Amino acid sequence: MPPVQDIHFREPAARGAEAAKTPRESPSVSEELQDVQGEKMVLNMGPSHPSTHGVLRIVLELDGEIIAKAVPDVGYLHRGDEKIAENMTYTQFIPYTDRLDYLAPLANNVAYALAVEKLMGIDKLLPPRCQFIRVICCELARISAHLLGLGAFAMDVGALTVFLFTFTEREKIYNLIEALTGARFTTTYSNAASF
Repeated sequence: MPPVQDIHFREPAARGAEAAKTPRESPSVSEELQDVQGEKMVLNMGPSHPSTHGVLRIVLELDGEIIAKAVPDVGYLHRGDEKIAENMTYTQFIPYTDRLDYLAPLANNVAYALAVEKLMGIDKLLPPRCQFIRVICCELARISAHLLGLGAFAMDVGALTVFLFTFTEREKIYNLIEALTGARFTTTYSNAASF
């Protein structure tokens, strides 16, 4: 990752002081506008979702219309799911776990279901078939996410063919997921009642 580089511009007051030291003839309108001192403002630009690779937020420091500083904040995303979950039952919140990481929705379903079952004290009572299916779901989700990551990386470095091959294999996994859950993308599957 390239280092973060701060870009600083001189303060309007410093520009005005330098201009006052040098004698000048009748100032033009643009020269007069340079001497106007404005307030600095910090502004969030984003978070935006430029691609599958992640979310980008840029913290801008503005001096009037001039960007004095821009600090990128990669990976920033908070949807407030914890607050949403406060007013829901266990089964009502399961569809939200699909959307926490859309590259591996089945793994998110399993992680949430395991956490709730452990809190309820029923994690040791699950049948082996349920546990086996959950492991298979997590592995399919992991492979699918890795295929997308590899394909997107390959496309970024100019290997479009690799991207096409990885997405072909990913579609095969989605066919299996669809046969299992009835959905390809937002599965909402891993609660114990499903098994």
